[in-house]
Parts: sequence; structure tokens; C-alpha cells
Amino acid sequence: MIQMIKKVTGNKEVDKSLILLLVIGGLYSLSIALSNTFVNVFLWKQSGEFRDIALYNLAIVILQPLSFILAGKWAKRVDRVFVLRLGVIFLSCFYILVLFINDKASSFLLLLGGLLGIGYGFYWLAFNVLTFEITEPETRDFFNGFFGVLSSLAGMIGPIVAGWIISSLPKFKGYTVIFSISLSLFIGAVLLSFLLHRRPAKGNYSFKRIFLERKKNKDWNAILYATFFQGIREGSFIFIISMWVFITTKSELALGTFGLVNSAVAFIFYFLATKYIKKNNRKKAILTGGILLYLSIFLVIFELTFAKLITYAVVIAIAYPILLVPYMSLTYDVIGKAWQAAEMRIEYIVIRELYLNSGRIVSILLFLLSISLFNEEQGIPGLLIFIGAGHLIIYFFIKNIETRKQKNNEGEKIPFIKRRRLIDGEGRSPI
Repeated sequence: MIQMIKKVTGNKEVDKSLILLLVIGGLYSLSIALSNTFVNVFLWKQSGEFRDIALYNLAIVILQPLSFILAGKWAKRVDRVFVLRLGVIFLSCFYILVLFINDKASSFLLLLGGLLGIGYGFYWLAFNVLTFEITEPETRDFFNGFFGVLSSLAGMIGPIVAGWIISSLPKFKGYTVIFSISLSLFIGAVLLSFLLHRRPAKGNYSFKRIFLERKKNKDWNAILYATFFQGIREGSFIFIISMWVFITTKSELALGTFGLVNSAVAFIFYFLATKYIKKNNRKKAILTGGILLYLSIFLVIFELTFAKLITYAVVIAIAYPILLVPYMSLTYDVIGKAWQAAEMRIEYIVIRELYLNSGRIVSILLFLLSISLFNEEQGIPGLLIFIGAGHLIIYFFIKNIETRKQKNNEGEKIPFIKRRRLIDGEGRSPI
């Protein structure tokens, strides 16, 4: 790998921290790909209640933004590597607890979700900051590209392998094997983090100042509202669809197949979107992706079959890259032109995450309300039609954002971190 980087960068001396961060990111991606989707099924098989799955996911999306806020403060005042390590430790504790309580996991939904949310918050804040600091202009494209390949391969291989193992073993033994493998991968990531050089931080953490910046910067305000509606769809869809796949097929292997198809198609279309969507057609692409995502809902709300679910997996794997590649580029362009963007980049990322998870929280609360007022057969399809418009609404907030090239209002050029395969703050592909 070192020789490959030297070839790409013109024999430039390679920072070993870059290699370590790639390996840590790869271990994280594989661990999440193996087990994350199946945790919902594991809990469902114990309780059989959609309400319980929703409460588990609600705990995740409440604790994650709170952890992001604290992680941002520590990343600027303590040490970025410490924050990364803390995130991986919390994720490891999640799997230790799952393995320890096993078939009683459904009695600890909020604790499990809370551990996962804290782990996600600390890990992703630190990983994003370290990516910026460890990579340089000569190595950044290689890092992002190679990490994108690792994440995509994990997304394709992990679910189908996990589904096969779980389906092949009786009762909960398959889950024990998969969760044990995930725990081992996270322990490996923790140990590797001790080889990263400490990165003490300095500077003020101006969370409140950047939060109020939305009142002065209409483009930043528009991005935050758009991000909120992004979360409105993702909050409930991220667990409802995977649960429907399992309920329809009664097979973890089928759920793994769904994940494989979705990740394989998405891998191709993220590449195509990155290559062909340019700055002058970003907004049209965002609108096109939003329309496709909304129309995809009607594949799964009537007469649910596995064939329709696989078709849905293909459609959203095409639509998400068309929407997210230009949308995330636009988001980082807006941040890059905002007040004190170079110094306050952590605060901008934290506040964006706060709005994203606020949307997810509202989404799950609406889900809980719908299944309490109506039966699941009526309430859930109606809810999906309503909240499924979230990504389509994004366009109406960003359509007037100025996209011409310019420096930010401090006269600084802000280095842009190219997104890896575009995933949410947990590392989960949005469904």
C-alpha cells in the first residue's frame, strides 16, 4: 500500500498515520457491515414489536448528536486520537453487552441504542477531523478513493456473509458468531489507535456562535433546513425497510442478499455520479434523485414481495448517488464560504449533524405516533408516503443557493474534503 501511495504522490514520504487511519476505517466498515443491519432483526426476533425497534433507533439518534457536540469540544481542546479511540471503545462495549445479555437484549433497548449512538458520535467526528489533518493535497484523493473501495467492498461482502452464517446456525448461535467477529474487529481498531501519534488541540469551541450564524448566512440556513428533511426520511426508513425484508422472507440470507444488491449497484452509481455530475447541473441532479427516491416508496407499500424489495434496493442505489454526491458537494461549498470556515470547520460539521439527527428524531417519533393511532398495516405505509418526501423537499431549500466559485468572507480558501462513499454519520447506507 505504501508503494502504491508513493507512486500516486510522486514518491512523497508517506505518513504512517495515514495507513493506520485507513486500516482503522476499514475495520470499522467491515464490522458495521457484518452486524449492523442484523441487530434490528436480532431484537425483533426477541420482542416481535416494531415499537421496540423504533425505541432502540430513537436512543441512537438522540445520543449521537449529543456525543457529536461533546466530541467536537474535546477534538478542539483535548486530543483527536483520544476521541476516536473513545468512539471505538463505546462501540466495542455495545457488542460486549449484546453478547453478555444475549436473548435478553430486548430488555435493554435504550441502553444498547445509547451506547451505539455515543460510539457513532465520537468515532465519526474524530475520523472526519483526522482525515483532514493526516492527509495532504497529494494524498487526499488516494485516501478517499481507497477508503471508498474498502467501505464499498465491506458493504457488499459483510451482509451476505453474515446472512449466510446466521441462516446456517440454529437459533441465536449465528448472531453470537457475527457479533463476536464485529467485537474482535473493533478491539483491533482500538489497539491500532494506540499507534497513532497524539494530536493535541487548541482553539476555542464556538458552537453557539456557529449555530447562530444561520441567522446571518441564508445559504447555511438553507442547508440546515435541507439536512433536517434529509433526516426526516432516514430516521424511520433505515430500520423499516430492512425489517420488511426479513418479515417478508423470514430469512437473514435474503436480508444479506438485499444488502449485497443495494451496495453493488450503489458502488457503480457513486462512481458514475462523481464522474458525470458537475457543478452546473448539481441542482437538477438533486431534484432528479429526490423524485426517484420518492417514487421508489410506491414499490413497497402495496402487496409486499421480495422481488419488489430487491427492485426497491436497485432504484434507491441509483437515486442516492444522484442526490447525495452533488448535495454533499454543495454542503461543503457552503461551509467553505461561511464565516471563519477554516477555523470553525468542526463546529459547522457538528451543527449539520445536529440538524440531521433532529430530523431523524422527529421521524421516529412520528412512526411511534402512527403505530399507536393506527394498526401497523395502515399506519406504516401512510407514514412512509408522508416522510418519504424528505429528500425531495431538499431541492426546494437549496435551489436558490449561490453556486458560483468564490472565497469565503474571511478571504481564505478552504480545503475541501472529498467525500468517500457517501454514508451517514453512523456509517450506514441510507435506505
